[in-house]
Amino acid sequence: MKKEIDANITVDRMRYTKNKTAANLAILAILFDVFYFVNIYKSDVSTYYYNILVGGSIVFNLLFLLAAFLCSEEIKQYNEKYCYLLLAMGVIQFVRIFIIPTAAHSATVVISNVEKQVMEDGQFIRCVLYLCISGACCIAGALIGIARSRKLKAYIATLGEEKRRD
Repeated sequence: MKKEIDANITVDRMRYTKNKTAANLAILAILFDVFYFVNIYKSDVSTYYYNILVGGSIVFNLLFLLAAFLCSEEIKQYNEKYCYLLLAMGVIQFVRIFIIPTAAHSATVVISNVEKQVMEDGQFIRCVLYLCISGACCIAGALIGIARSRKLKAYIATLGEEKRRD
């Protein structure tokens, strides 16, 4: 009986507090995406990175940062729709590993008649690690957000209150 009352109190408190855990995971995903962004674009290996794919990647990074911040703010308010966006963004972070980092790791350029690998092993491992951590934070934040928003929604329904969370 006491555990049930404590559980109800915890859920009832959710109506008045923010979903900080999920929101902070989204912010952490932004941080690791920035680490990835800096790691990739600080490289200056001849003209390898001067192409449309990298330009699109830069635009995508900026959109990712903005969308992840928006998701973070909306997830704080237990808005479930933005959890699905954050979930998709997490999956995309894992897919991105196979685009620029993998291509750059296997590519070579000739600089002053010397063949040089575009992305060496250490930088490749850091890029993959940053994208994996960013993606994992997005997915974890989304799953926590979905679970908590559904729990709060079900609790509010039992109270007979209808709150619109759009």
